[in-house]
Amino acid sequence: MASKQAPHERRKGEAALSDFAEYVERQQALRYPNKAAQSQTATTSAATGPSSTLSSKIAPEVEHHAELDDILDSLNLSEPGPRIRLRDLLLSAPDDDASLQKLADIVGERLDEGHGESVFDIGFENHGESLKLTKEDWEVAYKRLSQAAAQIDADCQLLLTKNLGGDLDGTPTRDGDVSGKVMIRRRPSAAEEVIETRIAVVGNVDAGKSSMLGVLVKGDLDDGRGRARVNLFRHKHEIETGRTSSVGMEIMGFDSHGQTILSDTPGRKLSWEEIGKRSAKVITFTDLAGHERYLRTTVFGLLSSSPNYCLLMVAANNGLIGMSKEHLGIALALNVPIMVVITKIDICPPNILEQTITQITRILKSPGARKIPIFIKNHEECINTATQFVSQRICPIFQVSNVTGENLSLVRSFLNILPHHGRYDADAPFEFHVNDTFSVPHVGTVVSGIVKSGVIHAGDEVYLGPDGLGKFTTTAIRSIERKRIGVPAASAGQSASFALKRVKRKDVRKGMVVLSKTESGPPKVYREFIAEVLILSHATTIKTKYQAMLHVGPVSQTCAIIDVDRPFIRTGDRATVAFRFVQRPEYLVPGDRLLFREGRTKGLGIVKSVGYDPERPLGGVNVGEGGDKVAAGVEDVKHEGGGNEVKVGA
Repeated sequence: MASKQAPHERRKGEAALSDFAEYVERQQALRYPNKAAQSQTATTSAATGPSSTLSSKIAPEVEHHAELDDILDSLNLSEPGPRIRLRDLLLSAPDDDASLQKLADIVGERLDEGHGESVFDIGFENHGESLKLTKEDWEVAYKRLSQAAAQIDADCQLLLTKNLGGDLDGTPTRDGDVSGKVMIRRRPSAAEEVIETRIAVVGNVDAGKSSMLGVLVKGDLDDGRGRARVNLFRHKHEIETGRTSSVGMEIMGFDSHGQTILSDTPGRKLSWEEIGKRSAKVITFTDLAGHERYLRTTVFGLLSSSPNYCLLMVAANNGLIGMSKEHLGIALALNVPIMVVITKIDICPPNILEQTITQITRILKSPGARKIPIFIKNHEECINTATQFVSQRICPIFQVSNVTGENLSLVRSFLNILPHHGRYDADAPFEFHVNDTFSVPHVGTVVSGIVKSGVIHAGDEVYLGPDGLGKFTTTAIRSIERKRIGVPAASAGQSASFALKRVKRKDVRKGMVVLSKTESGPPKVYREFIAEVLILSHATTIKTKYQAMLHVGPVSQTCAIIDVDRPFIRTGDRATVAFRFVQRPEYLVPGDRLLFREGRTKGLGIVKSVGYDPERPLGGVNVGEGGDKVAAGVEDVKHEGGGNEVKVGA
């Protein structure tokens, strides 16, 4: 944070950060509503009629609690008919095909909910009642579950057992009932069905980020002198200095049985094509720079890669220093679930390691983070924490050594069963954000990035833009690749590369979007927009005409503040602010998260509406929480600065 910040200012900033994170999460729920919330909204709008306002449609989504639906379902209160007990299905006779089919249907439903994988508890009913299984019953139930999974092209991996005996047995329970957790994962029939989880790897310089990724991906241990990281570097100066300066990408694959995909030849690193073809689940690591000089590159990588999780690396002998705190603050601001890996424990004195652990615990429990640190020391803790990691309050912490290999197996097991996390709507119109551009011989211009919503197929016509004047051009998708394997389609939440027809590379840049072609034509883009912002740290006050580098997803551009709803803002303040892009208009949508910085000044926010009407300054108008101002009747007005602004009708 800022170098000379009073303790009371820091506490104010921390408290404001946690409150603002909850506000952002609510706004994200409006932009990417889950299915339960959508059905609730549909019911409400049907009851109130088409004349209801935007705010009245949004209100039920905010009030609705999906967790209550799950509780009601498990208690069987929402269904009038009796439900077949799991015990009867798991312990049915070998020739009872009807029971086997019903069990396969239940497993299939759970796999659909978990995006292709699910952890199944053998030993408990849906509502938590024990099945009272003996060891003989367990053998029958596990065999039956494996048969049901095989019927729907899935495989089982035994993760943990209780009271059964064997290597995977955890702490025994008093009642003596046998139970266990089983990972069920679909065998993908094609590359587009492979489960993908994106993890951003951050931490201070020399924390061991690239070395650990090299060890995880190759399977070989490090020699203590950086041998594991050499294959990950992209530039000559990175190999010479040992420091990452660009956004590197690495993938790690797991098959349907939960085994890591590694080369049969020691020291050889598999190609992305080999990993993709043999995997049922792929972890994509974004290796980010730790040096302060490359902070802009790291912020771009964190926002543009849309990570599902953030992996914070801390060197045991250094602790949470320098850029580690910056990276942790950005991850907290983006509401990304965080896990911590403490590296180099083989060379760290015990008293220094103890100090590092105490420091990390204190920071994670602080009002700004509000995390519950869980130190994972054995297999049972690893499995239990990974299955509960959907809760963002939990922060698992591993202590590893890349040289001796200590606890690396726990990290691999954790990554294998990491649940799907993130909001993506495959039913919405197609939207793709460009993170990088390439010119490939015999192929043409290629763009890579993340599919934010919708589904796209090879051959579809799309809009690409905006250019410097805010215009979109029409092009078509020549071909699609995921992890360097050609696929016929890409859907929401996946990272992909598109070869575009009739487009030159010089006409494409990072921050552009690819949108589905519609009858109404391309969308209008704006140079101005209104956002709700929180100032995390600033030495003085911020007023109009203040300029800073703004990051929204892959968009990185200098912005000027043209209006604020109060005379000035300081550290810890929340305000409604109107920004103007200095260079060119950009495609933004209400609900997009943003981060701006200038030197060590940092702020974060969320877009509330696009466009700005100078006749209605922010000081005299109250913009609604969900950007309702835009929905109240929009009229386009030409603006001298290039781009349009939104004028609100009565």
